[in-house]
Amino acid sequence: MYEKLEECPVCKHSQFTNHLICDDHSVSGESFALVKCKKCSLVFTNPRPEQGALPDYYQSDQYISHTDKGNSLINFIYKLVRKYTIRRKVKLIDKLNRGQGSLLDYGCGTGDFIKTANKKGWHAYGYEPDKDAQNIASSKNPDKLLDRIENHKDQFNIITAWHVIEHVSELNKTIKTLKKQLATDGHLIIALPNHKSYDAAFYKEYWAGYDVPRHLYHFDQESIKSFATKFKLRLIHTLPMKFDSYYVSMLSEKYKGKSNLLNALKIGLNSNNKAIKTNDYSSLIYIFKK
Repeated sequence: MYEKLEECPVCKHSQFTNHLICDDHSVSGESFALVKCKKCSLVFTNPRPEQGALPDYYQSDQYISHTDKGNSLINFIYKLVRKYTIRRKVKLIDKLNRGQGSLLDYGCGTGDFIKTANKKGWHAYGYEPDKDAQNIASSKNPDKLLDRIENHKDQFNIITAWHVIEHVSELNKTIKTLKKQLATDGHLIIALPNHKSYDAAFYKEYWAGYDVPRHLYHFDQESIKSFATKFKLRLIHTLPMKFDSYYVSMLSEKYKGKSNLLNALKIGLNSNNKAIKTNDYSSLIYIFKK
């Protein structure tokens, strides 16, 4: 059921320190240990469920990126903000590619991003392993979902992974595959929670960005540099996702048993304000080139 990692998934160092004990607040209620690599500072869930057991931890109607349901106030707000952030994401890829091109959204969830990108003139495809989310994405994007990204005959100008890489158990294989499918002058865009943010420090083990055990890796700006070195990628931009501090704070308040919306907004605002100097926003977008 569980596997214990003896080496850091990024740098292969074998010495860790204890970081936190967090509960799974969404599905199982189980507790999971987070450890921190002494060399590259990556924090990761260890031990973690074996790969075959991980799908069981996604079986919740509260998991909005897979179900597309607005069945709570938090999910309703999430869907409203998502419309705006998707437009921002499309503007970003337009700027990077200087116009439309070919796009792969790895872990496309319910497919709203690729739907919008296709409407804007992109040749956008998605890959989604979760069957329920896959069905929803396919209904929105007929013939635009790939069973295997390796089977796509052409390379992509842009590959995106919006809050996905922290979920994949086979990190090395996944990044190598994405890099292989990326055009020589293409851009790989990876969005990740940042455990060095103010909201993470405030909520500690209740911070929704840890989301154990679905999140297997917990990056910061230091460990992402080791990630780039390992996979021979060049980090060219680091951008904030400013809405995430509010959404994550709302979830974190819920996990603490308070659901204090005003406090969540206060912590989210404080997090963004403090990140102006450090760039340690609740979530960060990392843009890589080969």
